[in-house]
Amino acid sequence: MTLSPHPQSPIHMTHRTPTRLPLLLLLTLTALTGCPRPPTTTPEQNYSDIQFDVTVPLETPVNATLLLSGEDAAFKGPTGQGLELVYQGGTTFSVKTRVPKHQPLTYTVRMTTPSEQVALDTAGSAVPARTLEAHENEENVSFGVERWGPAGGDTQPRTAFVVAVPETTPNTEDIYLAGNHEQLGGWNPAGAKLYKAVNNGYATVLSFAPDTSLAFKVTRGEWTKVEKTATGAEIADRTHKTGSGFERVSITVGGWADFFTEEPPEAVLTGKIEYLRDVTPGNTLLKKRDIIIWLPPDYDTATERRYPVLYMHDGQNLMDATTAFAGEWGVDETAQERVLAGKVEPLIIVGIYNTSDRGPEYTQVPDARYPQVDGANGGRADAYGEFIINELKPMIDGKYRTKPEAEYTGLAGSSLGGLVSLYLGMKHPGTFTRLGVLSPSVFWGNNDIVTRVDALSGKLPLRLWVDIGTDEGSSSQETVDDTRLLRDALVREGWVLDSDLKYTEVEGGGHNEASWAARFGNVLEYLFPPPSP
Repeated sequence: MTLSPHPQSPIHMTHRTPTRLPLLLLLTLTALTGCPRPPTTTPEQNYSDIQFDVTVPLETPVNATLLLSGEDAAFKGPTGQGLELVYQGGTTFSVKTRVPKHQPLTYTVRMTTPSEQVALDTAGSAVPARTLEAHENEENVSFGVERWGPAGGDTQPRTAFVVAVPETTPNTEDIYLAGNHEQLGGWNPAGAKLYKAVNNGYATVLSFAPDTSLAFKVTRGEWTKVEKTATGAEIADRTHKTGSGFERVSITVGGWADFFTEEPPEAVLTGKIEYLRDVTPGNTLLKKRDIIIWLPPDYDTATERRYPVLYMHDGQNLMDATTAFAGEWGVDETAQERVLAGKVEPLIIVGIYNTSDRGPEYTQVPDARYPQVDGANGGRADAYGEFIINELKPMIDGKYRTKPEAEYTGLAGSSLGGLVSLYLGMKHPGTFTRLGVLSPSVFWGNNDIVTRVDALSGKLPLRLWVDIGTDEGSSSQETVDDTRLLRDALVREGWVLDSDLKYTEVEGGGHNEASWAARFGNVLEYLFPPPSP
């Protein structure tokens, strides 16, 4: 039998006591939702990290040490001299430093090596200190330097040459400018050496007198390593006329002569060529030089014949491409062709090499306006003439079968060589009577040569060729107007145009060897016509 509680009997139930955890959770949630949190504050940063980016001019040496300096400790650097900027490539130098906020700070930028220089403005004045006041936690400051110079400023004429070279250029070789100025080496292929500059370039800064006409090329120290176009073509001389302040000349080299497959210029000499090496003048003002001699086609067969002689200046440019600094005249080829054609009397041509003193030797007076040819030391033409007359001519007359008399002896040259030919011919008509005066530097000494012609008491027994190209003044001081002044002075003294004075203005003719070569045959035909039957 199963027993069950009586319906009237009470039922006993057990009650549980609540735990503390739910109560704590409830209180926490109430606090979070019902009570606002107190605000939190972060202290303001009292310094700023500043990135300085400085853009420098292209002529800046790549190894330059540049410093930011100022009175605040932020600009002192570890040595106390300033913060050294780090070259980033291109034209940018950078440095990062920490400066106090909300304070005006002044600073300057300067170069300490390879020389002490400061930033200059376009007028050549030192740039005043810059001011910075930082407010943000990080900031960037960028500025550029126009040029570098001494702390006291620099208002003198300066020309910065900046040269970009092909990527294939050997980085172990030096780069040079070779040109017509003494500071450009007087056409020495290793003339003005350039230093390595920023942006993978090369540069130098030189000083010239205002309005100086420069002609130059870029080399790697030898004419066999002269610049060419990117396709290997020859390039004309680069030219620039200097100004009165600071200027920058940018040059891009397309290629180098020795990087192309064609052979370097060969000494293609036509006819019988002989040399006198290291001829040393007795006057110690004059330097030793080589002499090149062209002999006429029949010299070895017509052994009883004697020949007139033409002495020419700038001998290394006359016949041999390997010694010419800007192309040769082709004197040997032209003389050979005209003599064999019966258009020119067989003659001997004597080329006198110039030296680094070309300017002083080829001028009759100093002219300090032209430092590019050492004009201040000009006036050695008399000494040069005495060397030709008293030393070289007797040597040539003794060694070769010449006609030594004045009526058979000529003198010719171009530019300053044209000037000295006329000057020496006028002074020594008893030695020279046939003068080739191509593109003469009439301007020299404030037209001194014109003054000397005007001072003559009458014409001298000289047969004169005088010419000028119409395009010469764009790259040189020689002009049509000046040459006309010379022509007119000669005519006033009695020379007769197209008789004993041949005057020619060559349309499009430039001041270069190619132009002189093109008319040299006409010069020979006029000065040394074949003798009458």
